[in-house]
Amino acid sequence: AAVRLVDTFWSPRLRTNREVTIPAQLAHCEKTGRIDNFRIASGRATGEFQGIYFNDSDVYKWVEAASWSLATDPDARLESDLDEVIDQIAAAQSDDGYLNTYFMGEREAQRFTNIKDMHEIYCAGHLFQAAAAHHRATGKSKLLGVACRLADHLDDVFGPGKRSGACGHAEAEMGLVELYRITRDDRYLSLAHLMISARGVAPPLLGGSPYHQDHQPVTKQTEMIGHAVRHLYLCCGAADAVSETGDRGLMHALDGLWRNFTQKKMYITGGAGSRWEGEAFGADYELPNERAYAETCAAIGSVMWNWRMLHITGLPQFADVMEMTLYNAVLPGISLDGTRYFYQNPLADRGAHRREAWFGCACCPPNIARMLSSLPGYFYSTSADEVYCHLYAASTATISLPNGKSVTLRQETDYPWSGDIVIHIDAVPDEEFALCLRIPFWANESEAGLTVNGVDSTDRLQGEAGRYRAVRGRWKAGDIVRLLLPMPVEWIQSHPHVLENLGRVALQRGPLVYCMEQADHAGCDVWNISLPEDSDFAVEPRRIGDLDVIALCGRGRVHGMDDWRERLYQTYGGPDGIGHGETPITAIPYFAWANREAGAMLVWLPVATDA
Repeated sequence: AAVRLVDTFWSPRLRTNREVTIPAQLAHCEKTGRIDNFRIASGRATGEFQGIYFNDSDVYKWVEAASWSLATDPDARLESDLDEVIDQIAAAQSDDGYLNTYFMGEREAQRFTNIKDMHEIYCAGHLFQAAAAHHRATGKSKLLGVACRLADHLDDVFGPGKRSGACGHAEAEMGLVELYRITRDDRYLSLAHLMISARGVAPPLLGGSPYHQDHQPVTKQTEMIGHAVRHLYLCCGAADAVSETGDRGLMHALDGLWRNFTQKKMYITGGAGSRWEGEAFGADYELPNERAYAETCAAIGSVMWNWRMLHITGLPQFADVMEMTLYNAVLPGISLDGTRYFYQNPLADRGAHRREAWFGCACCPPNIARMLSSLPGYFYSTSADEVYCHLYAASTATISLPNGKSVTLRQETDYPWSGDIVIHIDAVPDEEFALCLRIPFWANESEAGLTVNGVDSTDRLQGEAGRYRAVRGRWKAGDIVRLLLPMPVEWIQSHPHVLENLGRVALQRGPLVYCMEQADHAGCDVWNISLPEDSDFAVEPRRIGDLDVIALCGRGRVHGMDDWRERLYQTYGGPDGIGHGETPITAIPYFAWANREAGAMLVWLPVATDA
């Protein structure tokens, strides 16, 4: 609630999320029986459980999305709907605190008999996060009470000296830490740490499976492996534990896992998880394009993990990955009109992959809704005498400092289309502090300009290997800081071991990854276009749906396919179809693809070389 976005990029997306997406998702939850499951469990309705055994979690994520939305934009209708859903949740809770609608009634005897597969503890974790969000956003405690009673029940079953327990799908760990932060009940933090420590022991708790991250203790893990969302959520929970306990063993493991992810297993978009089989991470450098899985939930997990690592360390590489993933791996997961969703996010397509209005396994839609609703809280942080600005957008922020005073900052910028960022100090305490502005990884630091009240700043970068420019002073209202980040069009190549991208490049401008889409290339298959090595691009405005974007416009070379008719292979150096003429080409931001008519798409573009 401290940050209000007023820009032309994020603010309309949050408004669509609030006015279209969240109400539509509530209707889907009603239509598919997800909320009726709570009514049946409480005895307020009759019938059978509907859907997949973890459907409760979709309702909890919707509650979290609605709660964060109310934090920034009060809405009486939404608050009433939210109160009604919370009432159904609370009514379904058992006297002993247990709550999972699949295991209530006839299946009661099966509770916690299969923690590896049945997601009971996972669902509880989403309830904990929803309750924390609802309490922080509204000040109400009804759902928080439900969450604490369930957490108490989990502690009674899996607490110190009792049954060893952890879910086959990590999630509860970070939810428990959130409850600890609100209640300061040490049992919740202790239980989160126990669940993290229960993995990879002998005898194995979850079958010893890498798919469930049970193959090694977390402190010994060095490779992102198995189900991508599960491992990323586990890293989030472990980072939360580190932030509260200072566990050096966990932090050392997280550093290694982050390096493995970002250096060997992360798509250029920030997407995570290359295999459809098991929704899993593949081997190092296994990053296919057309068959990329890159689940939207995994991208959200990465944003949450990098956010946590950023706050533990203050290092900008975590903010860089967070920003990259938000723009290029999270946003593609939802249509521009806020009504349709991607589960998988390929980087190449022949026109068959389109967003859906809902899924039987609907984890991604409410996940992206809660991500968007909570987005304003990702822009700023504070330390002892510093205010950090991680993300850029036209906005106002009233930021509480650790000493109890506050500063009001106002950003003016057309980011991500422009790298010109002006920060006005509108209200400030009479004391010295540093304003730390991130120089993104895509920007040439030596070319970035920084002025304070029109005078070039000589302040140095902040932190170990850091790219935060710290401007320290005793500020006064009316001071103006301007950061100028040049935004050339960059050609990006991947590691040679990513075999599918050999001889190809991706286009990036600022934080945005671009793609070519068939809708901009009538009469010419975009898969038949290559980029001459001397290609140059101009930036031009385009409109896709109701969104104004900056497109990259240039010329490409068309591969004539006649020379390959009836051939799959031919002698190298023979006719290759190149040289049949040039064609104008347009690249659009990847997040905006598949919002027009169906057609082919490519992120990694072949480079035409004259042999």
